[in-house]
Amino acid sequence: MMVPSSHCCLGPKVYSEVPDGGWGWAVAVAFFLVEVSTYGTIKSLGIFLQDLMEEFGETNSRVSWVISICVFIFSFTAPLSTMLSNRFGYRPVVMMGGFLISLGTTLSAFTTSIKEMYITIGIVSGLGYCFSFLPTITILAQYFNRRRALVTSVASTGESFAIFAFAPAFTVLKKHIGWRYCLIILGIIQTSVIGCGLLLCPIIIKPEPVKQDDELDKESLSTKQLQAVYELENEQTRTSISSGASLGSADSGVTSLFTSNVDLRTVGAESKALLQWDVQVKEGLEPSLCPPTTVKEKSEVQVEAGPLKTSNPKLLDFSVVKDGVFICYSLFGLFATLGFFAPQLYVIELSKSRGMEPSMASYTLSVMAVAEIFGRLSIGVVLNHVRCRKTLVLLGCVVMMSLVLVAFTIVWEFWGLMVCCAFFGFFMGTVGSTHIPMLAEEDVVGIQKMASAVGVYVCIQSFAGLAGPPLAGVLVDVTQNYGAAFYSCAAGMGLSAICLTLVVLAKSSMCQRKTEVEDKSTEEEEEKMTWQDDGNQVDFLDMDLAPEDSPNTSVI
Repeated sequence: MMVPSSHCCLGPKVYSEVPDGGWGWAVAVAFFLVEVSTYGTIKSLGIFLQDLMEEFGETNSRVSWVISICVFIFSFTAPLSTMLSNRFGYRPVVMMGGFLISLGTTLSAFTTSIKEMYITIGIVSGLGYCFSFLPTITILAQYFNRRRALVTSVASTGESFAIFAFAPAFTVLKKHIGWRYCLIILGIIQTSVIGCGLLLCPIIIKPEPVKQDDELDKESLSTKQLQAVYELENEQTRTSISSGASLGSADSGVTSLFTSNVDLRTVGAESKALLQWDVQVKEGLEPSLCPPTTVKEKSEVQVEAGPLKTSNPKLLDFSVVKDGVFICYSLFGLFATLGFFAPQLYVIELSKSRGMEPSMASYTLSVMAVAEIFGRLSIGVVLNHVRCRKTLVLLGCVVMMSLVLVAFTIVWEFWGLMVCCAFFGFFMGTVGSTHIPMLAEEDVVGIQKMASAVGVYVCIQSFAGLAGPPLAGVLVDVTQNYGAAFYSCAAGMGLSAICLTLVVLAKSSMCQRKTEVEDKSTEEEEEKMTWQDDGNQVDFLDMDLAPEDSPNTSVI
């Protein structure tokens, strides 16, 4: 249930619990469009690879540095994006990112050397990609809980739709207007990110106070209080019997009843005061009397009744690096990034080198994009219903993706390449749409630490993003075979699978140790309670037998 907090539709959204919808659907649409202008654009730049080589007279490796620097800045400045988001909020950071993306892409159309593109697309647009993407996916995860995996997967298909549309469209368009005007058009499309930033309304989770106006709650509370009074009377009666016996009375029955009557009058007054206090509380009056509580109960009430103080979030929190599971998961992301960008960059040229017509080669990216859409949708449904650990599902997808990358190096015919593109796109969709949101799962760091963990995680990824495309380009220049570019991608994905396996094993051992500790503590508590119950039974028997065994008991 939403609690209105602002007259403006773009103000903070206050919910009593994670809504799993509500304004989150608008944020999901914004994330879809951000995916189009960020990852969708980066992975479509391979269309212009041959044009840039011919225009500036550069090699594959030198041109690929444009993508590498862009991905590196995109990832390495993630902590800066997190810090600015914590300081100024998600909305202004994303809007600034949209402006930088559009500015860098548009300026690239007027460059005269590849080094200038290192600055325009590499640094300016790369910084804008970071400011736009990370805050959007972070706030989207906060709006959803049960549906988080499904919604994130569906919204992330914007990247796939962009590749599917941009690849054939710009391939045809650049023949008529040239690659420079294509970049200007692309920069205009990317201004939509500024509007997406306006939709990122902050979310506030404010639990509703427990209401006691329900008649059923009243009856239940009154019944519990009367039961407590009844037990208190019985306890006083038992104490009186024990007291009478210990005094050595000649007639323990009469003495005990007399003492019990005095105690019951006191208990009657206490119960009357207790019920009167309850009526005052329910009527909204200030109670003049506090109910009898133990010292422990008083301390608990004071803690619960105290004001909720929210600590200010740290601008930059690197405490997650102390978590061994997070380190292993970050290494998984580091090596997996080697296989994220190079295939889309070199698959068109690989297809041309193996006899495919240039007009048909551009459709390899489209096949990847369509398959990636199905992969993203499928993994969202699977993770939303799977009962096993989600990291195991991700591990299986990473292993399959590694095998597909190896297959690229051994196939030559048209249909073999298309099948490889389809399988790569499918598994790329499963891995690409889940590896960052997976941080919110308890298998990794959890939703509470995601805001700080995502920045550090993506920062660690940046080094592989910087090395991946140039490394593939060097292999191509040395071997004169575009298939060699996929060897580095396959090796990186294989290493990432090993690191993700360590995450699964480490978390399993931690959960096992935690379960053993909990079981041990539970057994100790049960033994303690059993010992106390046995002691109480002995005391109760002694209390009952004391008047009979007492030497002062008189026989009539």
